[in-house]
Amino acid sequence: MNYRKKILITGGAGFIGSHVVRRFVNNHPDYLIVNADKLTYAGNLENLKDVESKNNYLFSKTDIVSKESVTGLFNKHEFDGVIHLAAESHVDRSISSPDEFVFTNIVGTVNLLNAALHSWKDAFEDKLFYHISTDEVYGSLGSEGTFTEETPYDPKSPYSASKASSDHMVRAYNHTFGIPVIISNCSNNYGPNQFPEKLIPLVISNIKNNKPIPVYGRGENVRDWLCVKDHALAIDLIYHRGRSGETYNIGGNNEWKNIDLIRLLCRITDKKLGRSPGSSEKLISFVKDRPGHDLRYSIDSSKLQKELGWEPAPDFEALLENTVDWYLSNSSWLENVLSGDYEKYYDSMYSGR
Repeated sequence: MNYRKKILITGGAGFIGSHVVRRFVNNHPDYLIVNADKLTYAGNLENLKDVESKNNYLFSKTDIVSKESVTGLFNKHEFDGVIHLAAESHVDRSISSPDEFVFTNIVGTVNLLNAALHSWKDAFEDKLFYHISTDEVYGSLGSEGTFTEETPYDPKSPYSASKASSDHMVRAYNHTFGIPVIISNCSNNYGPNQFPEKLIPLVISNIKNNKPIPVYGRGENVRDWLCVKDHALAIDLIYHRGRSGETYNIGGNNEWKNIDLIRLLCRITDKKLGRSPGSSEKLISFVKDRPGHDLRYSIDSSKLQKELGWEPAPDFEALLENTVDWYLSNSSWLENVLSGDYEKYYDSMYSGR
């Protein structure tokens, strides 16, 4: 089949990536979507069972740190665009093992940029390298203010420093070589299929299993929460209508202190499980704060809203209830992830192909 576009989505078996892959496969049937994922602990092909048999979808088990693998992928498919989500993303892991973040987030991004540059050979019309980044590159805010696209970078963790480095490399390739690029920086995502070391699925799982809910410090840190499906929609809009060379911030206009969000999750989950209201709050366990823990993130998405007409969904509590419902109704998915059995899915589906 002749496809109108061939798009490489890296990290497409992960949490955000799987929602982006699903949206592009379903909404753009005239595109070939190639999902390249190393399938580390956070990559789970079970997230994409509903699209794996679609004619316009291909999966490639690829480590972007391998220059040869990335180059071979470009040579095989001659991509028109890249949506780059593959990244090590958990701050705690970056503190205990920063090297992995340097290799995946910086070296992997440069490998992709070099492959795109070589493949496109200065014929940049209708080509795009879209790099997905994080609000954490901007550092930490006090009780007031928001991050805009002009906020100076001030990363505080090995994770955010590695993402800031990759952002700078993407902009450098645009400035030096003329390769068309767009960067977006998003706030904390939530929704189905999120790896359960992250706050919301971790809290839901621990409530269900009557395990302690660890809270750093006093839980005063503030995050802006963005529904992952809203994020996937924003990525679709930015890819097709964003301006090359620009940066777009994507946020939920939805700030919560960690402790307040956890208490809300306790109330919602207790209700779903038929427990007395707030009974799970007794599981909350305050622990030693994370080193260098950023106090507050807040995203100003007005540029994206004005230019492309995007808006986040307004009813956070209803969406959070839907998220709780998903995790409670998909206990086998959660158990497979926690046990590591999801890793067997690749072997059962793709070995011998």
